[in-house]
Amino acid sequence: MVDVHEVAVLGLPEVMAFEIGLPHKLMGNAVDDEGNRLYRVRTCTLDGGPIRTSAGYRVLPDYDGSILYEADTVVIPGIYRDRVVDEGVLDPAVAEVLTSLDARLMSICTGAFALAAAGLLDGRPATTHWMHAERLARLFPAVKVDPDVLYVDDGDVLTSAGNAAGIDLCLHVVRRDHGASVANRVARRSVVAPWRDGGQSQFIEPPPDPAGPGTDPTRAWALQRLDEPLTLAELAAHASMSVRTFTRRFRDETGQSPARWLIAQRVHLARRLLETTDLPVERIAVDAGFGTTASLRQHLHAAIGVAPIAYRRTYRGANDPFGARAKAPA
Repeated sequence: MVDVHEVAVLGLPEVMAFEIGLPHKLMGNAVDDEGNRLYRVRTCTLDGGPIRTSAGYRVLPDYDGSILYEADTVVIPGIYRDRVVDEGVLDPAVAEVLTSLDARLMSICTGAFALAAAGLLDGRPATTHWMHAERLARLFPAVKVDPDVLYVDDGDVLTSAGNAAGIDLCLHVVRRDHGASVANRVARRSVVAPWRDGGQSQFIEPPPDPAGPGTDPTRAWALQRLDEPLTLAELAAHASMSVRTFTRRFRDETGQSPARWLIAQRVHLARRLLETTDLPVERIAVDAGFGTTASLRQHLHAAIGVAPIAYRRTYRGANDPFGARAKAPA
């Protein structure tokens, strides 16, 4: 018998219409190889009454806040216009409930403001939509806001950037709980990418640059050559820029230095290969551009806190070469 994971989605006033349905669409459609559903996703408001959405209509969920205490995971979708986003003031009743839960907590977009206002992000890394990241950091200085990433997994509390990053987070949670093959199946069914590289900076429209084209072509070129020992000089030469100009423009466009960006892309590639192939770790280290197993182990541990073999075992299971249910979260 499948152990179904209970998910409760808490809709707050002025909820983002797109985001309130994401957990049901993605986590609710996760099934094992026999077709058994792995999550039961239910949506509620604190009092069971209707709430207004960002799209100008109201929703009336089937449940009230009592289901929150039965949940293994509680999701807070984004909030459109409310005091918690504008001023950092959360309804005391909501704060009391959130702080009393014994569940994994997830937020999408500005839902992070509710978690922060309840004190649940103090001392933790977190993210939100890039347009609101500065305000989140200003209102809640105890939160370690990272405005660049698509989502942050801090174990029992996870936060994501705006709108579509909620898809990335839900797929990440399915992958973390049940392995890559289950998450990939969900992604295919929803016709979305199972994995998106990079952070939010790539989606921020930069001001017009009279000096000429940016670094995007060079980044695309580098992604096809991650197994090569790319140097900063080679990247700048491909972009037809001086090293100084290339470095400045690269940081303006991505929010990262070229070196940090390269490491992140190589870690992403290594994770993908560990999840989806049977290649030896030594070969993956070479194909991902780290050269040695020791270097791969060092960078993977710095990024997600686990070694390559442990990562592969977690996401694919010990006995299933094509992605069995994970034995434990990463």
